[in-house]
Amino acid sequence: MDKYLVSNLLPEIKGQQKAEQKGLLIGNRVPKDYFITQGTGESDITIHAGSYHLALQAAGIERANIMTYSSILPQIANLIEKPEDYTHGEVMESIMAVAHGKKGERISAGIIYGWLYDKVTGDKFGGLVCEHNGSFTEEKLEYMLHASLNELYINGFDKQYDLKNITLLKETFVSQKEYGTALVALCFTNYYYPIIN
Repeated sequence: MDKYLVSNLLPEIKGQQKAEQKGLLIGNRVPKDYFITQGTGESDITIHAGSYHLALQAAGIERANIMTYSSILPQIANLIEKPEDYTHGEVMESIMAVAHGKKGERISAGIIYGWLYDKVTGDKFGGLVCEHNGSFTEEKLEYMLHASLNELYINGFDKQYDLKNITLLKETFVSQKEYGTALVALCFTNYYYPIIN
């Protein structure tokens, strides 16, 4: 364990000795539990503090500081019910599709995800996620989501894994106010921290 003393990980500074402190060496955290949410918002004032905020409010996550991920779900990711409450101002990390538009435009956001299972063992490997946003019809949005997920799958995963349990989430509407926002999201609530031995 001595090799993981903080002093062994820090360089010596000329004329100073390393600090003798004990600690843990941990790997990158892995998102675990997540919930699904979605919403739309409209405003005659602006997008960010207007329609986007109201879409977050409709989704029930407006009091969080939102950070977004790219599109991979770890093997341990687990869908849960949306929590009833959370801490005002907390950091909420998510995979999110967001579309903004103007009055009279169709505004569409969607997410599709599926799980990879080993073709030999049947073990769950992890998940793939795709997002799309823009001014699409519902049919076009669904087509693009399925096409994107399939492209990810056949470019690196199809030989070893089967893609199953596909879920599609979508939000689409025509804004009646000057600005509109549609969003769908997978929001993470906790994380696994591996300790490197």
